[in-house]
This record gives sequence, C-alpha cells and structure tokens, in this order.
Amino acid sequence: MTEGHGHTWQWDVAEPGDAPEVHALLGACDTYQAEQSGTPVPLRRPERTRELVVSAAVHVLRSADGIAAMFTLAWDDSTPDGYPAAARPARLSRLAVRPELLSTGSMAGVQCVRRAIELATARGADVLRAEANPDLAQTRALLGHLGFQQHGPVESDGDRRWVRLQRQL
Repeated sequence: MTEGHGHTWQWDVAEPGDAPEVHALLGACDTYQAEQSGTPVPLRRPERTRELVVSAAVHVLRSADGIAAMFTLAWDDSTPDGYPAAARPARLSRLAVRPELLSTGSMAGVQCVRRAIELATARGADVLRAEANPDLAQTRALLGHLGFQQHGPVESDGDRRWVRLQRQL
C-alpha cells in the first residue's frame, strides 16, 4: 500500500481481465499529453496491450476506483542503436497516469518510475532504459530528476519524436 494525494494505492501486476482498462488508461493519458504538448496522439494497438498484460509485464497502481497509473517493465535482449552496452538491461515503457491525476500534480508518475527502478534492480538489471517524447516537458523532467540520462539525439520517424534515456542501477 502506498499513500498519495489523498489516495490509498496498491501495486499489482495487471491480470488478463485488466487489459481493456489498461488500454483505456494508456489512450486517455496519451490524449491528455498530446493536448498539453501539441503533439500527435500515439497509435496504440489493443492487441499489443493484451500481449503485455498476459506476459505479466504491466504493473498497475490501483485505487479504490480502478487503475490510477501503470507502466510496463520488460527485458532488453540486445543493445539497440543509441544505447551504451549493458550486461542486463531492463526497459520501462508505456508509463501512463490518469489525466485527472496529472492535472492536479499527483505523484503517481513518480511512484511508477520509482517502482520500475526498484523492480528492475531487484531482478538484477544493471540499467533501466526508456524512450520518451522530448516534447513532454514534465515527463522528461521527471525522468531526468530520477537519474535518466539522454543517449543520442532526438529521433523522428515523421509522426513521432523520441529520445533514448538510460539510468544506471
């Protein structure tokens, strides 16, 4: 159990039945972030969300009224271009927080990243990697504050922009 901003939250691994709620949260957060930053809403596939949930990679922060925040923690089997070599890298992705919590300054996003660091460390990772939209200033500031450093330039494929980030564990 964790307390924050008047809420009692509990960490859990998403169950297969949670996949629709997880995907809806991801979409709502993506839409909110796009509206705040003036960037396009990322295209997310429900099938991929379901795969990640079924593989037990999706960690959720539950409140009395549902999933408040989430992230995906997975293992990188290789060193993608732009990252320094690592012996056992983990990957943080799909960080999402309910828009009403984001708009009130909730610490749910901070708690997600700290939980990902804690889990990756406990499972023997030597680094935690992430990609982030460089136009999401608050997300970038959060990751920087928690020790993530950018590796390489801003990348773009026309529709989306991202930077590679890594934190030593």
